[in-house]
Amino acid sequence: MAEENKIYVTEEGLKKLQDEYDNLVHVVREEVKAELAEARSQGDLSENADYDAAREKQAEVEHRIQELENMLQVGHYEIISTQKKGKKNVQIGSTVTLKFMDTEEEAQYHIVGSTEADPLNGKVSNETPLAQAILGSKTGDVVTVEVAKPYKVTILNIK
Repeated sequence: MAEENKIYVTEEGLKKLQDEYDNLVHVVREEVKAELAEARSQGDLSENADYDAAREKQAEVEHRIQELENMLQVGHYEIISTQKKGKKNVQIGSTVTLKFMDTEEEAQYHIVGSTEADPLNGKVSNETPLAQAILGSKTGDVVTVEVAKPYKVTILNIK
């Protein structure tokens, strides 16, 4: 598998994906089967909105199960450590404190894989322009983030 297609995930994120998979396979799938059976028992399926809704939900659940199966295959993901001490360069799993040069504001971000990204809580995907710009940089480096309106950040701290 190509390196760029690899999913980067923390141990906590991997556990969440596995829990979601188990819930979908063992709980939600069974609930959808019961909904389908109930809708079928109502008779004419050609004009049965409950049946159509249950079929649509079944398709969504099966699609997500397939996505998770693909993600969770050995070799398709790489666990990133959040425990590394004394990091010298920004890498996936790093928590960095940045100073935005245009506004003088400081912010802290945790660089994670795309499946765990949660920008509102400071978790940015390694695929974002910001993360791409700072990956490999060191404390004190000034980096330009190449977006429609480029901006510069200074890396204040790496954990």
